[in-house]
Amino acid sequence: MAEEPVKKKRQNPIAAVLTGSVLTQDSVIKHLPYMLFLAFLGLVYIANGYMAESSVREINRSQQEIKELRSEQISMKSELNNTIIESELKKIIAQRSMGLNESIDPPKKIVLESKEIEGIN
Repeated sequence: MAEEPVKKKRQNPIAAVLTGSVLTQDSVIKHLPYMLFLAFLGLVYIANGYMAESSVREINRSQQEIKELRSEQISMKSELNNTIIESELKKIIAQRSMGLNESIDPPKKIVLESKEIEGIN
């Protein structure tokens, strides 16, 4: 009697994955470096997505801070412009009792000739 060739029993694909026997097949072992490379690319892709998301959050945070600082700068500038007005300065000086008075005499211009300038040095 001739010996019959041994037939390989095919396992259910789900059972093969669950038991891990699918990983011992020759075709899987042959393509293992390629699959590891694809897994590495997948990890790089995920990391890149997280980094991009974090950069977008940082940009949004910076833009919000710029808006707040710009509005603060505008309000301080308008406040400063109000204090530069002469009438406002008089009120501030009066409130703080600084003892400063407005000069009644007009300013005088001092004119020196070149000989007098040389004598000063």
